[in-house]
Amino acid sequence: MPRSYRPWLIGFFLCVIFSLPLAQAVVEATRGEWPQVLDLFRQSPTAVSLRAFERDIERSSMVAGAMRPWVQYVRFMLLRDPGEKAILGRDGWLFYKPDVQYLIEPYKLDESAGVSNPIAAIVRFRDQLASRGIHLLVVPIPAKPSVYPELLALDSNVGAAPLYTHTQALIARLRSHGVDAVDLLAPLREWRRNGAAFLQRDTHWSPLAARNAAELIAAEIRARKWDAEGSTDYLSRPVSIHRRGDVVRMMEAPLLERRFPEEQVACDQVISKNTGKLYSDDANSPVLVLGDSYLRIYQTDAPGAAGFIAHLARSLHTPLSSIVNDGGASTLVRRQLSRNPGLLAGKKLVIWEFVERDVRFGAEGWQDVPLPPVAAAASARDVTSR
Repeated sequence: MPRSYRPWLIGFFLCVIFSLPLAQAVVEATRGEWPQVLDLFRQSPTAVSLRAFERDIERSSMVAGAMRPWVQYVRFMLLRDPGEKAILGRDGWLFYKPDVQYLIEPYKLDESAGVSNPIAAIVRFRDQLASRGIHLLVVPIPAKPSVYPELLALDSNVGAAPLYTHTQALIARLRSHGVDAVDLLAPLREWRRNGAAFLQRDTHWSPLAARNAAELIAAEIRARKWDAEGSTDYLSRPVSIHRRGDVVRMMEAPLLERRFPEEQVACDQVISKNTGKLYSDDANSPVLVLGDSYLRIYQTDAPGAAGFIAHLARSLHTPLSSIVNDGGASTLVRRQLSRNPGLLAGKKLVIWEFVERDVRFGAEGWQDVPLPPVAAAASARDVTSR
């Protein structure tokens, strides 16, 4: 290239490099927003802050927002690559990448690992509840790759072999500490025989699996004689919904959604036998359920009152109380409980559900969240009742 061209070429690339953030800043300023690029100068330039700044810039960039769906569409059509958060399995099944990472990557439970140690947090929470005369039942939910490993493997016979995952190791360790925990892996794999245990293009279990899990856990509660049953009768009625899988939405490519149509999902709504109304929680219930989006799906999502919570209430003949936080079952639900200790009034049992990937990837790790003393909890309950 002639030397006389080089300054022009350098100038062109500099214009491209600087024009994008400048255009973004102008757009933000016209909206009355603080230009995000200036956040770079509002904090110390550490490795953590710079990575966070880069992620925020990528998410808010108008150019990236306009180009990303098209780039993702081309990547999928040419390379069958569904994006950073998804993995394409056999027969059009989609998997959430952190679920797969949790299953296949080496992981060792380390009881000295601070906020990354689920065992210490769970044992501590069990002890906090026991001091109040409340039982704890821990329910880790195996994710889709654990239940359908053959849909990800080159050898389709992988699913026939028994699996021993990080979650089974966690449950064994918890039981050695005297924590009551339910292992749902074998039941979920068995329930596949009567229908899909998970949605094909979603991270979550099917209505069948949610209902069966509720009935199994109700049987576990009765076997332990925890006196958590009531006398309220519920009925169920069939209802069908259409649901677009959350893994499809994670692709952030509307053009691809046409290639992955909504799934028709058959649910069973729970209704009161006496009133005919849909199931609803009761804060005065003797049972409190803590968990994540596995409790939210079908329950507060469409069709409503058809998820795990409603079917557990039906099986126990009593309404439940619940704290549900998408992706926050490892720490955030306990933090919400700590702020509202009056919810523990009259409780005999707490059921703590979390999806297995949270063992490694839970939001804010596994922090020790102190519960207020019993006297403080009683005061909070009295204030709430007034």
